[in-house]
Amino acid sequence: MSLTFVLTLWRRFVAVLESLQPVAQLAARLYVAQAFFLSGLTKIRDWDTTLALFNDEYQVPLLPPGLAAVMGTGGELVLPVLLALGLAGRFAALGLSVMNVVAVLSLAEIAPAALQQHQFWGSLLIGLALWGPGLLSLDRVIAPRLRTVTA
Repeated sequence: MSLTFVLTLWRRFVAVLESLQPVAQLAARLYVAQAFFLSGLTKIRDWDTTLALFNDEYQVPLLPPGLAAVMGTGGELVLPVLLALGLAGRFAALGLSVMNVVAVLSLAEIAPAALQQHQFWGSLLIGLALWGPGLLSLDRVIAPRLRTVTA
């Protein structure tokens, strides 16, 4: 087996992997968006319990509990929709990253499995912030139109 043959196989393999990037980015967006959106729905369904949690259990830095509850719930309902659509995808990923970090820091005790889940979400969100929402996103459709408007 020659080096040229191995390099040709490797290039083809890399091309296949790169062709899967848009699907992987979409899957990451939908996975994280679902987790945060469902959390937001849970909070809005029982607002009294949500307020009690923000008053007693979640220690959000710098914000009064009521405001933290409104902002957190609002973020969990709006940002995942943007992320899933890939509309302002990097903004949504960064916003959810901040919420993810605040959620971990706000709990006095967090189970190892929950911490691992937050770390996984965080890694997906950082990847989406760095590389964008991908070809299968509204950002990709809108960006060329924005360039002609600003030119």
